[in-house]
Amino acid sequence: MLGDSRSVKTLVLKFCLSVVSGIGLFSGFASSAGATSDDYSIIANVQNQTLVDGSTSRAPVAGVAVTVTKTDGTKIGEGITDETGLITIGVPSRDDYLISIDTSTLPDDLTLIDADKASVSIPKDLFTTNTKRVTFFTGEGASSGATELERILQRLADGIRLGIIIAMCSVGLSLVFGTTGLTNFAHGEMVTFGGLMAFFFNVTLEIPILISGPVVIVLGGLFGLLFNWGIFARLTKRGIGLISQLVVTVGLSIMLRNIYLFQFGGRTKQLSSYSKQVNIEIGPIGITPRDLTTAILGVIILVGVALFLQRSRLGKAIRAVSDNVQLASATGIDTRKVIKVVWFAGGALAATGAIFRGLDEQVSFSMGSDLLFLMFAGITLGGLGSAFGALLGGFFIGIFVEMSSLVVPSELKVAPALFILIIVLIVRPQGILGKSQRVG
Repeated sequence: MLGDSRSVKTLVLKFCLSVVSGIGLFSGFASSAGATSDDYSIIANVQNQTLVDGSTSRAPVAGVAVTVTKTDGTKIGEGITDETGLITIGVPSRDDYLISIDTSTLPDDLTLIDADKASVSIPKDLFTTNTKRVTFFTGEGASSGATELERILQRLADGIRLGIIIAMCSVGLSLVFGTTGLTNFAHGEMVTFGGLMAFFFNVTLEIPILISGPVVIVLGGLFGLLFNWGIFARLTKRGIGLISQLVVTVGLSIMLRNIYLFQFGGRTKQLSSYSKQVNIEIGPIGITPRDLTTAILGVIILVGVALFLQRSRLGKAIRAVSDNVQLASATGIDTRKVIKVVWFAGGALAATGAIFRGLDEQVSFSMGSDLLFLMFAGITLGGLGSAFGALLGGFFIGIFVEMSSLVVPSELKVAPALFILIIVLIVRPQGILGKSQRVG
């Protein structure tokens, strides 16, 4: 027992050194991103909102003066919004701040939707990360012209986009569980790795996302292989139990998240490609060309994954191993090769989802961990270990999250999805496509 414990510690140490060495390239863009974990900042965003046939369209407003003060009136910083409508103002620490815009600097034809919201207070308790974002809206209020049906359709469209991303990220997590039995709590950090690498290539090296994207996807797959080769395959070979491996994934997740925070910083940052776009109107739905393109690509990728699993010889082998490892091995399937393919595919799909998420919601050190429990909710709803279940469940969870914002505050829209996770575990723990099994 003591020897096994030492072996685990040795393996974990070796893997940590490998990861730290690999992530060392993040230091190349850490300085350019201003990324120290002690930095605190407030990002002010000024957007002009217009209504076209009941749908909302937003465009950045440049040249607006923004001031950050303490509640006692002490000025902390000030600045002017750039062409993307953004200004980042550093603050010395977590504290109570007041963010104000000078309405006299707004373009002559623009006014705030709500004149009483020219100043917004931020209590220090809201600094859950090193960055806090505040958005000011000029133009027309969405509620003044949008009907209830139009709001529902817009939320549905947003939910489909989120569902595609969750489904894409969930497939690898589900397949790893199906083929190895491992519940990987570090899968969120695999997603974050893809987002940070996309930022490194697209912003620091200034390589367009169309060129750097495939490279990031391959790197994500290799990162998944590193997980398998560096620690989990070796732990399995030494007979270490799945519960112990689960604990390792939790520690690995915490370690990687702090490395990301140290190198990248706590601020959310935008990819440079396709960042300056306005909504196009498709009936009552407003969507940017970028988001429409990523949604279409996401559907194509998910359909391709489904066809691969259903039609190809390797895909059938993966499903066979997911159903019964011992039986699949007895029929001549190389289970170790299949598991390697699953880890690579899981990492590649996680990186792809991260690119799409980064284009939509910006990149942060916690972007993967923020999605992790939604991924778990999706694969639980669809069926643990089932790739098709992960696709279906993740898709519906994304829709449910966005639609729930119609009845609950947007800050709480994730809570109903987690409530669904609890209900599914109680009522039908095998999920929609999972098979019930006798225990004991």
